[in-house]
Amino acid sequence: MRYVSTRGQAAPRDFEAVLLAGLAEDGGLFVPEEWPVLTAAQWRALRGLPYPALAARIIGLFGATGLPLETICAEAYAGFGHPAVVPLVQLDHRTFALELFHGPTLAFKDMALQLLGRMFDHVLEKRGERVTIVGATSGDTGSAAIEACRDRRAVDIVILHPENRTSEVQRRQMTTVLAPNVKNIAVQGDFDACQDLVKAMFNDAPFRAEMRLSAVNSINWARIAAQIPYYVAAALALGAPDREVAFSVPTGNFGNVLAAWAARRMGLPISNLIIGSNRNDILARFLASNDMSAKPVEPSLSPSMDIQVSSNFERLLFELLGRDGTATAETMTRFRTEGRMPVPDAAWRRATEIFRGFTLDDAGTLAEIRHQWSAAGYLADPHTAVGTAAARALAPADPAVPVVVAATAHPAKFPDAVERATGIRPPLPARLSDLYEREERFGVLPNDLAAIEAAVRAHALRNAA
Repeated sequence: MRYVSTRGQAAPRDFEAVLLAGLAEDGGLFVPEEWPVLTAAQWRALRGLPYPALAARIIGLFGATGLPLETICAEAYAGFGHPAVVPLVQLDHRTFALELFHGPTLAFKDMALQLLGRMFDHVLEKRGERVTIVGATSGDTGSAAIEACRDRRAVDIVILHPENRTSEVQRRQMTTVLAPNVKNIAVQGDFDACQDLVKAMFNDAPFRAEMRLSAVNSINWARIAAQIPYYVAAALALGAPDREVAFSVPTGNFGNVLAAWAARRMGLPISNLIIGSNRNDILARFLASNDMSAKPVEPSLSPSMDIQVSSNFERLLFELLGRDGTATAETMTRFRTEGRMPVPDAAWRRATEIFRGFTLDDAGTLAEIRHQWSAAGYLADPHTAVGTAAARALAPADPAVPVVVAATAHPAKFPDAVERATGIRPPLPARLSDLYEREERFGVLPNDLAAIEAAVRAHALRNAA
């Protein structure tokens, strides 16, 4: 399988090259040249597989045939805290929580990043190369990426997080990893500023070449490919391909719900996709009225969704525009310069046939956490609560269609919000019980590309010496 850029100006390449490149040279995101599509019989043949084996099968469809996927997946998920890896928990007669937080950092990002760290090791060792991974995080990607890449021989990693805009647990999970190949930087700005800095480093061609930059954010296609299997697992468990299913996904950067869309594109019978947003509701506004306009980011109880520039939307836009790279590039350029994305009406209507958007403020989030605890005995983190509220509000009219909510984080990652809502302060799992006593190490830098690049260069050169 070959991959092309959403902006049409980068040379096609294979899965391993896309893994290492992250962002395309033209500023676009890599997507499959053609989507794999499975028949009903092929979907049925996947039923009953253990999750690691299922993940290896699905990822293999995207051209990762040069990697020992069965071994990588088995190793990646061996340490997860639930034998099912991604258990389904029933909340009511038709709603299920797909728990994606049983990995080492208690968030759904572990599902993909535990694979990516091992993929990098395999490919880099084979090529005799070293890379510097740079990433931006609104809270969860950073800790999952660091946990996946810590102490790896051929990888240096630098993670940017918005200063004072993550939960304390999220910050400490990043900053208490003292491995020599790990560097954390608190940027004086919001997540969008961090994300812009990462993209600017990739677009600085000399710096990108000098540092051999790579990415583990969801701009890296391998992240999306590794997230598709858990949607497949949930759908198959609930009767697919002989039964439709809907998904409700709390999302800010659009990567997690894009993986669900990809599963649908592969032929899985997903009736519709519900997007849950907090007060930073650019995606919900787009779906309601074709208003993709950026506003200042406002801190919320669900900080991983405090985003106004949803990077992965570009991949869907490319599809909505008939895979026209020039049109996609022009649309994204106007968005960056004008703060509003001019999506043609016909393309917007195609999006609304599949996606529905829902917005929940902080008061509603606390009320939903409280509701799930009292009604189902289920302790949801603030992000998952946005997803469960969205599922109740926008469930398909057909009551026979189950709705699966992506439960994206363990409640102990956001203990203050959960305690406010329920009076219960969820404890950290035993393996993280001393997190608040661990030494932290991170730097604070302004939202300035030169300063950030200097810090990345110093980190990489020190480790290469």
